[in-house]
Amino acid sequence: MLPDLSVVWVIVFVLLLTAVLNRLLYKPLLRVMEERQRAITSARELAERSAAEATRAAAEFDRKTGEARAELYRQMDEMRRTAMDERAAIVTRTREEAEAEIAAASAKLQAEADEARRRLSADAESLGAAVAERILGRKAS
Repeated sequence: MLPDLSVVWVIVFVLLLTAVLNRLLYKPLLRVMEERQRAITSARELAERSAAEATRAAAEFDRKTGEARAELYRQMDEMRRTAMDERAAIVTRTREEAEAEIAAASAKLQAEADEARRRLSADAESLGAAVAERILGRKAS
């Protein structure tokens, strides 16, 4: 028994429809899906590279910030040491000046005291002679 001719036509139309759908719908659809997959893969790789670059940039920023902070602390420490050295020099110089002034004042005071003693001694002798002259009524020898 031979199949009905309509069955053959259905098979031919199904094959023809399959070829047309394959050429006009499935292949373009598959091509678009593959392009989209490649775009997604490319975007993912770009995102991973960007994340790695951002991580490197952050590490570099942290390193440079740390170096700058260390340099700043070093400069501050150096300035503090310089200020302390200047302060010590000023204190030493002031102490020496004060000691020199004290020594000069002591020497001047000693000289004035010696002069005052000498004058007092001379005045005491002249007063003693004057008192003796008054008491004795004549000049004492």
